[in-house]
Amino acid sequence: MTGEDLPERFLAMLAVERGAAANTLAAYRRDLEAAREVLGDVAAAQPEELERLGSAWSQLAASSLARRCSALRQFYGFLIDEGLRADDPSPALPRPRTRRPLPRLLSHEEVERFLATADEEAVSEHHDAVRLLALLEMLYGSGLRATELVSLPLTAVPRDAPFLHVTGKGGQQRMVPVSTRAQAVLSRWLLVRKGTSRYLFPSSGASGHLTRVRLFQLLRALAARSGIDPERVSPHVLRHAFATHLLEGGADLRVLQMLLGHADIATTQIYTHVDSARLVALVNARHPLAGGKVQ
Repeated sequence: MTGEDLPERFLAMLAVERGAAANTLAAYRRDLEAAREVLGDVAAAQPEELERLGSAWSQLAASSLARRCSALRQFYGFLIDEGLRADDPSPALPRPRTRRPLPRLLSHEEVERFLATADEEAVSEHHDAVRLLALLEMLYGSGLRATELVSLPLTAVPRDAPFLHVTGKGGQQRMVPVSTRAQAVLSRWLLVRKGTSRYLFPSSGASGHLTRVRLFQLLRALAARSGIDPERVSPHVLRHAFATHLLEGGADLRVLQMLLGHADIATTQIYTHVDSARLVALVNARHPLAGGKVQ
């Protein structure tokens, strides 16, 4: 097996053993190909060669550089685990300092306007209007990722229990509660939904279901009709609103981690920065030594 074959073997391992999604595999492939353009045989690269990547990729944003280096570290870890390389050259990789950006947020009032517009338009029971209301209720009411939502199978819709069975990143499954309001909208959607597709939100496209791009377009158009700047709205922004507003309401961070499908609690902890004022007030109000106020 040549060094050029090893990246494909690594990607196959990610797909089979870790259940990596197609988008994730495509991103890893791009990162390894970018490294090959600089290093040649990536699998055989020595530490002094990896040090050249810092200057070769100096124009990249810190987040992009960090992602490429992460892909390479995992690749070299794979080579070591498989006995294909004895040493680990990854400490020579650039180590960009990145700060995770705080998510864009919508206020409670803006979300209420968003939902009110969708609700008003769906009174007609028109297919597209009811579908959009159902999509919005699931994004904000259950905190689903865009990919999780558009690819939901019809069988995921709750019948006797108010839960969705969702397959998230890496093929991980979780149960997500569905509000009474969302259940009612889903029932309306099933009455006007057309066709026999296995997907909850079918489409005539190649995937068989509504695409993430189309979902993004629908939400931005709704934002404009609701008097909200479309540039501030995306499926991910509504997921952030779900998480932040739950935390403001007193939700436990571990529960939030489970609902969002985060593998690492550190990913969920970003919301403690978003809601830091409420958390300080909570400590001042509830801690037994709260006589000395937290500033």
